[in-house]
Amino acid sequence: MEIKFSQPMHVHFIGIGGISMSGLAQILLDKGFTVSGSDAKESALTKKLASEGVEISYPQKAENIKPGIDLVVYTAAIHPDNPEFQAAKKAGLAMETRADLLGAIMKEYHESINVAGTHGKTSTTSMVSEILLAANADPTISVGAVLDSIGGNVRVGGSDIMVAEACEYTNSFLSFFPTISIILNVKEDHLDFFKDIDDIRHSFRMFADRLPERGTLIINTDIDDYEYFTKDLKANVVTVGSDPAKSMYSAANITFNESGCCHYTLVKNGKEIGDIQLHVPGIHNVYNSLAAIAASELVGADFESIKKGLSNFGGAERRFQKKGIFNGADVIDDYAHHPDEIRATLETAKHYPHKEIYLVFQPHLYSRTKLLMDDFAEVLSHGADHVILAKIYAARENDDLGISSQTLCDEIIKRGGECRYIDTFEGIEKFLSENVMHGDLLITMGAGDVYKVGEDLVSKA
Repeated sequence: MEIKFSQPMHVHFIGIGGISMSGLAQILLDKGFTVSGSDAKESALTKKLASEGVEISYPQKAENIKPGIDLVVYTAAIHPDNPEFQAAKKAGLAMETRADLLGAIMKEYHESINVAGTHGKTSTTSMVSEILLAANADPTISVGAVLDSIGGNVRVGGSDIMVAEACEYTNSFLSFFPTISIILNVKEDHLDFFKDIDDIRHSFRMFADRLPERGTLIINTDIDDYEYFTKDLKANVVTVGSDPAKSMYSAANITFNESGCCHYTLVKNGKEIGDIQLHVPGIHNVYNSLAAIAASELVGADFESIKKGLSNFGGAERRFQKKGIFNGADVIDDYAHHPDEIRATLETAKHYPHKEIYLVFQPHLYSRTKLLMDDFAEVLSHGADHVILAKIYAARENDDLGISSQTLCDEIIKRGGECRYIDTFEGIEKFLSENVMHGDLLITMGAGDVYKVGEDLVSKA
């Protein structure tokens, strides 16, 4: 269904409490639409929407599909046997996926900046957002985490610019209508949906092909055979990366401060432009920031706004986020759940003050853990002094692949790593209480609920 801000309607969200769904609901609400929704349980995001007049029902049931609803929106997590899904079908209502709705909303903006990549999307989307806010560009923003500067995960602006993450899972980003696309990296992930890396690369190429002729693809030249994504592309191409010979935007004179954050000189087309100070740790964020700079310049941001915006960004929620102190050790939480993300986080930790590094990792999905077992084992056997594995976080899957965190633990030990599997958070906290000492660094890591371990320990400190 076509979405027109000039023609508000009643939209019902099945699963309105999700980070992306709640953001889309907020955008439509602010544009004068009638919004309703449902979820399994109440959360901070649903409470916020309810406080603004959104009718939210718990749990999901057929009676929630009421007369007057024009469009029903659902996520990939909603199955055909869902009672509201079935009721909407029976009523003959228009139905769209979350990705279709986001794509329809993008059409209402002259410039739509989409940030794609296996990892780094949230941080880079946040960087673009901070730059455009500093430039007074008044953008609409949809980001996959809570961003302090906008007080949530969405901001409805008054300009013709929208900034949004573009996720490849289930090919969601092929429903979008970008005018500026960023591809940060392309790696093996979501192998419960994609067949292999070639299948993933094909989807990213299709994403690039969605750009109009007036549009621009911003791509990192460190991607293997990045020319595959740019060859014969009808849109313009801007390159960023670590190699200045291949990249229009690169960084020189990179240094780290005591918190692992980088300072560098921005180089554009071989010319030094000026110095940038980041306040998020890790060298990977240098290259994320280059992509953010390139996108922001395309919509008119000047260098002073770029410097200010990047300086303002202190990190998104669950991205190397300091949670507090326990037993004299800094407690960091990170969303990393892919081997490359883990590697980047552990590389960042090297530049952060510490004696011993304790890493509590919660694998995410049985399929991802099994298919990337060797990669997980290799990266986790290096970079941390002590690795503690929690139970695999199943999310949308069933435990039917014959593996557990103990399987991964055994593989890490085979490679010379120091690792133990503890199957309860209570057991993990007990072990940490007895072993973590002053000056150590404790990292909780994963896309599930492992952050609760660090928060609980900090609360007891």
